[in-house]
Amino acid sequence: MSRALRAPSDRPAAACAGLALALLLASATLYAAPPAHEAGKKSLTAAEVLRSSTASDWRALDPQNTLYLELPAGRVVIELAPQFAPHHVANVEALARGHYFDGLAVMRAQDNYVVQWGDPDAKKPVGAAQRAVGAEFERALRGLAITKLPDPDTYAPEIGFVDGFPVAAEPVTGRAWLVHCYGMLGAGRDNDVDSGGGTELYVVIGQAPRHLDRNVTLLGRVVSGMERLSVMPRGSGTLGFYERPGERTPIRSLRLAADVPAAERSDLEVLRTDTPTFLAYAEARRSRHEEWFKVPAGRIDVCNVPIPIRPRASGAEK
Repeated sequence: MSRALRAPSDRPAAACAGLALALLLASATLYAAPPAHEAGKKSLTAAEVLRSSTASDWRALDPQNTLYLELPAGRVVIELAPQFAPHHVANVEALARGHYFDGLAVMRAQDNYVVQWGDPDAKKPVGAAQRAVGAEFERALRGLAITKLPDPDTYAPEIGFVDGFPVAAEPVTGRAWLVHCYGMLGAGRDNDVDSGGGTELYVVIGQAPRHLDRNVTLLGRVVSGMERLSVMPRGSGTLGFYERPGERTPIRSLRLAADVPAAERSDLEVLRTDTPTFLAYAEARRSRHEEWFKVPAGRIDVCNVPIPIRPRASGAEK
């Protein structure tokens, strides 16, 4: 079993409990069958839910936990998850501040699986960072306010979201973990579970490889620029590695947003996942009511709830 670490909560215990209860009640109400007198009430589409959202339903990205991966095609914005992988996040931030990734390359693109970047020769000095840190495959469930989804999951007893990240949980053991949905960021490792540290990073570009859950440390997710990773030419070598250096996509830089001048940052905001608006959005995704859909699924998978992101409104509070 991995050496799990419990991340500190930034909310008092009572507040976490209150939030969890409120979300549970809201979820139970939302997913219940509508009363007979409301049977004819028009259901909202996801787009309508988002149009009716308020400023308080959205949150800005924290520049202290946001990475900018600069590629020849443009910027990829990655939100980090220190509440699940604090040591990996800290190490990747140290690598970014030491300019470790500058001049390295995307060296692998495996179809329907992942793209991966790092040092192909594993020789570049890591500076003040570490080459490996302890595995962070899961963390304590206690202290997490999970916005739960109502449907069964193949891989875990419970699924939902924490701060926009897809999460699975096992109440019997009191453990929770991030899951391998499209766009999730992970730290590559060798057979030793403690051999990863973020010097090699990958992003899921295919159908969610959930069999990797709790076998690799996940530490973030792409929130913008995913199209710049998903369209990369597939490698012809084993596991999608490029066989010739010229096939690799060079990395111009990887920077912490906090280290980039404010005028050069991507000013984005993300839909919060701890509100009734998000529950309404998830339900609209669960049972599609657009005219095109004739048979709403009435089910939702945690990896089929894309978290909306948009440019911040001008004049929004920083």
